[in-house]
Amino acid sequence: MLDAEAEGSARELPPGEIGALAVKLPMPPGALPTLWHADDKFADAYLTAFPGFYQTGDAGFIDVDGYIHVMTRTDDIINVAAHRLSTGEIEEVLAAHPDVAECAVIGVTDALKGQVPLGLLVLKAGVARSPGEVEGEAVQLVRDRIGPVASFKTALVVAGLPKTRSGKILRGTMRKIAEGQDYPLPATIEDPAVLDEIDRALAAAGYAKR
Repeated sequence: MLDAEAEGSARELPPGEIGALAVKLPMPPGALPTLWHADDKFADAYLTAFPGFYQTGDAGFIDVDGYIHVMTRTDDIINVAAHRLSTGEIEEVLAAHPDVAECAVIGVTDALKGQVPLGLLVLKAGVARSPGEVEGEAVQLVRDRIGPVASFKTALVVAGLPKTRSGKILRGTMRKIAEGQDYPLPATIEDPAVLDEIDRALAAAGYAKR
C-alpha cells in the first residue's frame, strides 16, 4: 500500500489507511510485460508513479491481518482537507438509502478544502417524495456513517446519470461540467441528452459556471 509523496517517490502506508495498491517488481515471467506496440505508454502508465513497483490503478487498504481490500480506482480518490476519501465508499452509503436507485459521487475543486464530494442521485421509480427531502436524508446518512470529515454537504436528485453504452458512469465528464470546464462529447455515450440535464441541475445548485 503506497502513497505518493513526490514525483518518483512514495511511502508505504500503515494498516487500515487507503492508498494506491502496487505490486513490487519484478513480476512473474509473462505477467503484464507490456502493452501492444506501446512500450513507452506501458512504462509511463504503470511503472513511473512508484519506481520499483507496478501501479495497478486500484486504491484500497491492507488490514492488520494482511488482507487486501480493493475500494475503488485511484482516480476516484479525492483529497478533502488533507483527508483521502474514496468516492466509492460514499456511493455505497448513498446507495443504501431506500429511495435511491443509483448514484455517483465526484470530487469538485474547493478553494478551502482542495476538493469536496458532490453526490448525484437517481430515485427509484414510483418515489413520490420531494427531491429536497431525499437529498437532505442522503447528506445526513453520509455524515452518520462516514463522519463530518467527508465534508459531504450536497446531494442532487437528477433524472439520470450519463453512461457509456457498456454501462460505465462518466464521472470525469460530470466533474468537468461541475467545475465549468469545456469537455468533449464522449464517443461512447449512450444518451447525450443526459449531459444537458446534468448541466442544468448543477447550474441550479451553483456549479457549472463558465
